[in-house]
Parts: sequence; structure tokens; C-alpha cells
Amino acid sequence: MSRPFLKMNGLGNDFVVVEAREAPFHPTAEEVRAIADRKAGIGFDQLIAIEPAPDPARGADAFMRIWNADGGEVEACGNAARCVAWLLSEGAGDHPARIDSLGGLLVGERVGPARVRMDMGVPRLGWREIPLAREMDTAEMDFDTGEPGLGRPGAVNVGNPHCVFFVDDAEAVEVERIGARIEHDPLFPARVNVEFVQVKDRGRVRMRVWERGVGVTRACGTGACASVVAAVRRGLTDRRVVVELDGGELEIEWRQADGHVLMTGPVEVEFRGALP
Repeated sequence: MSRPFLKMNGLGNDFVVVEAREAPFHPTAEEVRAIADRKAGIGFDQLIAIEPAPDPARGADAFMRIWNADGGEVEACGNAARCVAWLLSEGAGDHPARIDSLGGLLVGERVGPARVRMDMGVPRLGWREIPLAREMDTAEMDFDTGEPGLGRPGAVNVGNPHCVFFVDDAEAVEVERIGARIEHDPLFPARVNVEFVQVKDRGRVRMRVWERGVGVTRACGTGACASVVAAVRRGLTDRRVVVELDGGELEIEWRQADGHVLMTGPVEVEFRGALP
């Protein structure tokens, strides 16, 4: 039998979403890569399965499983979480959706017809939590890339690992070349997402991203969260920041009261289909 799916995106960061709460969905890495192929398959940055919540005690409505386009399973995806939260809240009185994942428990609520605010939880900042291969200050890392114009980055885990560089001109960065190399640097045993951030003022930044296991994408929700956390730790921005991405804007707040990171942005349903 063919398997129904929804094609969705958050600011152009696109997903194939499969409902798997009643019928299990266990694609192989080869099958994931075939579906991800933008010429011969459907094409996506991430494949998402909405599964039954494995631990009722955690109070989740569902579990979100995530595969990158390279076939590897990963812990978190902020833009996909907004899409899943929007789907779960549909027909449920717009109550907040609680989503479990390998990266932790997330809570999302609709704040407009096609707009969702996600509580991404408390960022992890210890070097073992990123994880890094050796002990160092994660606010300003002792990591020399050898690339002109790239200073010491910050590292943040928002359910998945990020390395954030602050640059004078984000448009001038060779994101594909540099990002691909840093993703696989031995300093990052679980590999890493790489952000290049230009601070425009204390309430606005421009971010470009290399996603681990995917490549250059139009947006990255967890990357936007990580970038704001890294910027606040360095005293470069306030705690509420608009992040400009290739696909549009996200509103990020690193809430001082409880340390949670809030991400607000749009979702879009592109089309429905069926996997062969």
C-alpha cells in the first residue's frame, strides 16, 4: 500500500510528514535518501514521522521522529516541530501541543492562522552537553578554523548541536565550503550544525546556516534559537531578537525568568501525496 504524506515547510525549510500513530513507519536509510532526492523522489530537508508517545507519564501528545536528507536520524528540528504542533492542534481546540522527541519535550501553540510559537526548553551549554571532544568555554570557544574573518564561535545544544560564528557580513561567507568542513571537524563527535550570524542591532540579526546531514537550507529553527543564545551570552543582543533567514524571519526569545527559548514563526502546507 502507498503511504499518505503531507509536504510542509517552515520558511522554506521543507519536510515530508508521515502520520505513524496507527501504522508504524520504519524507512531504511536508503529509502530516506530516495524520498529526499529532489529529482527522482519528493525532496525534503527532513523526513518526519508522527508516532505514538512512548511514555504517557511525560504528557506528550505524540513523538516526533526525524531523519535528515542523508538518511541519518537526528534529535531535533525546530521548524518541523512548528509544523507538527500545528497539525496536532488542528481539531483539538487549538490547545498547546506537547511533542516528545530524541532532543526533549517541546510545547507549541498556535498564535495565528498559520503561525506557531514553540517552547524549545532550556538550552544546554556545557561542553559535554554539546558535545565537544575536549573541555572549553562554550561561550567563546578555543577553536581556530583557519578561515579569515571567523573568530571564536559559541556552541549551544538546543536538542541538537550548533556552532555559531559571528561575522561582519553573512552574505560574504562561503557557507557550503566552510560549513561542510566544520560539520565533520573532530571537535564535534556528533557532528554539528553551523551558523554564520551578522548582528545588525540589538534586536535583529542575519543568519545563514549549514545543517548537519542536509547542507545549506533556507532556514533552521534550532539554529536561530542557538544563534540568539550565543549572541546573548556574548552581550551582542537583547533577549528578544528577530532572526533574518534566507526563507524569512523568526522571532526568538531567550526568556530570563526560566531560561526557556521561545521560537515563533509560520508554517505552510504545500501539498498532499502518497509514498510509493
